[in-house]
Amino acid sequence: MFTGIITDIGEIRQLEPRGDLRARIGCGYDMSGVDMGASIACEGVCLTVVAKGADWFDVDISAETLSKTTLGGWTEGRRVNLERALRLGDELGGHIVSGHVDGVAELIGMTDEGDSTRLSFRAPPELARFIAPKGSVALNGTSLTVNEVEGETFGINVIPHTQEVTTWGDVAVGDRINLEIDTLARYVARLAEAS
Repeated sequence: MFTGIITDIGEIRQLEPRGDLRARIGCGYDMSGVDMGASIACEGVCLTVVAKGADWFDVDISAETLSKTTLGGWTEGRRVNLERALRLGDELGGHIVSGHVDGVAELIGMTDEGDSTRLSFRAPPELARFIAPKGSVALNGTSLTVNEVEGETFGINVIPHTQEVTTWGDVAVGDRINLEIDTLARYVARLAEAS
């Protein structure tokens, strides 16, 4: 489990077809404190550490994950949001995030509003019904609050701090973004269907 609060920005150092895909990710984590087999969310996708060095770790990415997320478009040198798994007693600063990406949204608009940037997205039709104003979503692993929803489009604001400590300062209109809907929204919708 994760919180959607990004704790480092990694860099893709190497991509190797091995199994499906192996990625080496450079990071600022003290890797002596990261166990083999640990989970790290990479752009919102929960991946397992299969090898590590002083300032890097390797993950294996399955064909299923490549088909359901943006990870198939990774290139060497790309910056990626990272978050280590939640530990008992850690502050829950965002919302409960599983690292199981539900689909890919498209960034369709960017507008500066004061110091913040309003971002508009188009969600896959099957996921749009789970997104609600003032609810939470995880986008590229970042816990964000939904401002408005209209059909399949929704908007969020990104403050300067978030742009500095995540990859949100790197995005452009047309980018594909990993989307994980709020787990609570999924259960509420399921209960409503059963009624």
